[in-house]
Amino acid sequence: MSYILGTNLVLNEQVKIALTQIFGIGLKKAIQVGDQSGLNDNIKVNKLTKYQIDQIIKIISQNYLVDSELERVIQRDIKQLMSIGCYRGFRHNAGLPLRGQRTHTNAKTCRKFRNVLINQRS
Repeated sequence: MSYILGTNLVLNEQVKIALTQIFGIGLKKAIQVGDQSGLNDNIKVNKLTKYQIDQIIKIISQNYLVDSELERVIQRDIKQLMSIGCYRGFRHNAGLPLRGQRTHTNAKTCRKFRNVLINQRS
């Protein structure tokens, strides 16, 4: 296993596919990282040299928010929405869908865990 930015990458996958395992890196960003580092499109993770791995880490850490940094930013934004009292913040706090989805018959998964906790207290 190759260890890049807190994530173990599968050795026998292409680099652009394996990089999508990192939180915050999708296929488009993985292709951009491959182009910036000058890697072949079909190269596998187990064929990378130490220099190429260091180059990939350098490009990702300089240009993109990934892993714990990105999670911290997302949580900070959600807390800000809750503190200013906007609709999205209220829905986050209540554990309900944010973007206008129906909740009468759908949204079972976001309401399920709250009901279980209420029933256990009784």
